[in-house]
Amino acid sequence: MWMVVYITQSKEQAEKIKQLLQEAGLPVKIKSMNQSESEQFGCYEIMVPEAELDEAHGVIIAKAL
Repeated sequence: MWMVVYITQSKEQAEKIKQLLQEAGLPVKIKSMNQSESEQFGCYEIMVPEAELDEAHGVIIAKAL
């Protein structure tokens, strides 16, 4: 099952986080929650498999500091 590890409000930021997680060897999906026509802004969920959730959180926290 895929779980949400992070939610962002821009596609650019979602892609950056996806790249960080992929560089750590984690499978990643991005799901757009946009209800508007704009693809650049809105909510994006970054998702990883449930078994990888703790590791993904660790990667995000380590890279954010």
